[in-house]
Amino acid sequence: MASRPPLLGVNIDHAATLRQARYRGAHLSAHAEPDVTAFAREALAGGADGITLHLREDRRHVQDADVLAIAALPGVRLNLEMACAAPMIEFALRLRPAAVCLVPESREEVTTEGGLDVAGQLDRVRATTRALAAAGIEVSLFVGPDAPQVEAAVAAGAPVVELHTGAFANAWKSPAAETELARLRAACELAARRGLVVNAGHGINYDNIRAVLTLPHLHELNIGHSIVSRALFVGARAAVAEMKACLGRTA
Repeated sequence: MASRPPLLGVNIDHAATLRQARYRGAHLSAHAEPDVTAFAREALAGGADGITLHLREDRRHVQDADVLAIAALPGVRLNLEMACAAPMIEFALRLRPAAVCLVPESREEVTTEGGLDVAGQLDRVRATTRALAAAGIEVSLFVGPDAPQVEAAVAAGAPVVELHTGAFANAWKSPAAETELARLRAACELAARRGLVVNAGHGINYDNIRAVLTLPHLHELNIGHSIVSRALFVGARAAVAEMKACLGRTA
């Protein structure tokens, strides 16, 4: 287990999903709700160490205006998830968030499924990593818990990997969960040996986080859907505070 509890990055994409379900094409309306920036403020008040947003190329949930408004919040550490695509790179270079996490995208998926194939597009990812790093942006690569992808992240020059925990989350409470947890543990160990900062995310909730926290070398967990879902019952600030308590870092 890590020597200190990992930081909590709160992904608020699905607050935007809820808004777009009613106000697609009218997100700038004074009537549009929920207010995604207000949700971010409440998450920070609840103890979030950072805010994560995925600005997808199809703009299905988070919009450019959301990113700009949240980036302007005092003291916020913004982690922008995005595809390794020229328009997104240009957006990030203009905005200069604290961090960018490069992720795969498919128009058919509901949410990001699977890690980025860094090994299969190494030159492209390396060039993107260098461009973002030159602008002072910390770059992380969202990869599956597989040795070739971790090694490719090292070759790409990224200082951080975010391990995709989706297979583990999907297997939770089944015999396969231990196998997936072992894969994650091995990937954490390898990444740490290779000098990478280790983050993790996807499908982590208030229940399976107990097992996730047994993984070594974790620096930050990015958690979204579970917190947004819990916020429907207790509010965003309380939902984040509860997750922070699960991490052992009370707000």
